[in-house]
Amino acid sequence: MYSDKVMDHIENPRNVGEIADAAGVGTVGNAKCGDIMRIYLDIRDGVIMDAKFKTFGCGAAIATSSIATEMVIGKTVQEALSITNRAVMEALDGLPPVKIHCSCLAEEALRAALWDYAQRNGLVIEGLEAPKAEEE
Repeated sequence: MYSDKVMDHIENPRNVGEIADAAGVGTVGNAKCGDIMRIYLDIRDGVIMDAKFKTFGCGAAIATSSIATEMVIGKTVQEALSITNRAVMEALDGLPPVKIHCSCLAEEALRAALWDYAQRNGLVIEGLEAPKAEEE
């Protein structure tokens, strides 16, 4: 059973779409469940001014993408790194155990977008590691 917050983000997702000329774009997927999540970030002077997402997947994947974009807008890049899958789940008042992987995807997509931003700008951001796909 989903919480009221999860249902709200499923039925009324926030920040759906793309950002043209995004400062960072992160795409992650889970082959087991088929969810694919892409997060776009508009970052100016180290602050996330806007965030958008496109997600192909279940309702929980859409809800976690939606809340994650809401959570990062207005934060510095360093503050955005503190957004974990646990924080995403807490912001949604929880997820069923079989949907926890969706919150992990949201964290991974956000970190992948921040990594892309750092790579494009020749930055080293303390605490930020290459996405799993890039480590292989």
